[in-house]
Amino acid sequence: MTSPDIVDYERKMTRRVLWKLDCHVLPPLALASSIFIDSSFDNECTQLWLANFIDRSNVGNARIAGLETDTHLHGNQFNTVLAVFYVSYMLVEMPSNWILKKMGANRWLPIIVCAWGIVTTLTGLVHNFGGILAIRIVLGACEGGLLPGMILYLSTIYKRHELQLRVGIFYASASLSGAFGGLLATAILKMDGIGGLAGWRWIFILEGICTILFCLVALFVLPADIASARFLTTEEREFAVARFNLDLPPKLAQGTDGERNSVDFSEKKKQSEIRRENASDDITTGATQEEEQFEWREVMRGVWDVQTWLTGFAYFGLIVSLYSYSLFLPTIVAGLGYTGSAAQLHTVPPYVPAVVLTVIVAFLSDRLQWRGPFILICLPVAIVGYIVAITAETNTGRYAAVFLMATGVYSSGPSILSILPNNSNGHYKRATTTALQLAVANCGGFVATFAYTPDQAPKYIRGHTISLCFLILAWILIAANVCYCLWENKARAEGRRQHNLTQYQELWDSGKTRAPIGRDRHPDFRFTL
Repeated sequence: MTSPDIVDYERKMTRRVLWKLDCHVLPPLALASSIFIDSSFDNECTQLWLANFIDRSNVGNARIAGLETDTHLHGNQFNTVLAVFYVSYMLVEMPSNWILKKMGANRWLPIIVCAWGIVTTLTGLVHNFGGILAIRIVLGACEGGLLPGMILYLSTIYKRHELQLRVGIFYASASLSGAFGGLLATAILKMDGIGGLAGWRWIFILEGICTILFCLVALFVLPADIASARFLTTEEREFAVARFNLDLPPKLAQGTDGERNSVDFSEKKKQSEIRRENASDDITTGATQEEEQFEWREVMRGVWDVQTWLTGFAYFGLIVSLYSYSLFLPTIVAGLGYTGSAAQLHTVPPYVPAVVLTVIVAFLSDRLQWRGPFILICLPVAIVGYIVAITAETNTGRYAAVFLMATGVYSSGPSILSILPNNSNGHYKRATTTALQLAVANCGGFVATFAYTPDQAPKYIRGHTISLCFLILAWILIAANVCYCLWENKARAEGRRQHNLTQYQELWDSGKTRAPIGRDRHPDFRFTL
């Protein structure tokens, strides 16, 4: 096979494999996660993720439909109900990612989605502050493992610079769920009185049931890994595994410098199999992952990674805006003079430009292999939005500002979420960094839930000011992370990180580690900005 034929074969196979992966992996992830957002009281995270986000956001819709009145909430009790969610949510993120490896993402993710679907359904039956408080704590424990688990799972399916587009697609579904949640709530509220239940109770019951159904679909559709994907042919699986392994760093086999295998795709096509040659045992993604045993040393590598904390606190700043926006948008719209169905429907349009820009930014980010620079471009859009909201004198001006807020914040999320999976390697190190980043970030939920209190209506100047300050902090921290990556890449290019190999060799020879060297430690690796 000539060289042009090989290139053409690889191009066609890549398109075919990615198309099949996108069709079988992204839809179940996106749909479930968005539904979870609407029914959990606060808008956050295209089947698992859509379910997630709808389940969370429906509390904002339920609030303006009578939840507070029927459950006798007063003062800041509604904010307290929102805040307790994040206590249990943060505690389960890292353990959930460790369990994910043992259980398999294709089992573990649907299980936790099913659990929160059941809890969401039960939310429609609560009658007082204590009941809602208990439901929210359990709901946080159920939902905490979803987003870090999904990011970790996708990083084992797609190559480094194919990841953000896929994260952007399911993240855009979160924006879509915010719009969909408003439309769905408008329709469900027409069931008010059926079965002797208020309309807001039906929001939780029906969306919780939908979440359970979606997770059952995901359980049968999601593959455990590339090597076991039944929707790929044998040739496609072998090609997919080989191209994924080419994206891994050079391997040090038993403490000895090893060269990355050169995969001859033309020969692979002729023989329809990939042989384990030239000291490479990592022929399948599943084998690569299963060979790594749990080590606390790898966990601590993740804990001490400076990028974990820079991006974690940056995402914290973004989360304050993201959660408060989706939680209180219905209330803000109602404060602009809209009521009933009109208020629900006016929560929909601000999410539309956010969905479009999120996907565009994700596509360009993978194409240019940038993460931080796009955040530095997009966050100022949201910053301007908050400034407009603070200074606007008319309801029209304030409503226009929420479009800018959503557009800037939602489009930045996938970039932050893609930095650590791109820049850390070794399953347990990557599992720790992604989960710890989100554990730190979700502390922003406590700030978000108390940023917008009823006494601020209708202008919410204090809440907007708090969100504005945290977005500025996020911009500064992302700029610092970009500078760190530039500095580290320069040091590696100049040969000042060759001692990493010697240090790893010593750890291996002394028996202190059997983990892979990891792309983040290897001097030939370059961080994604």
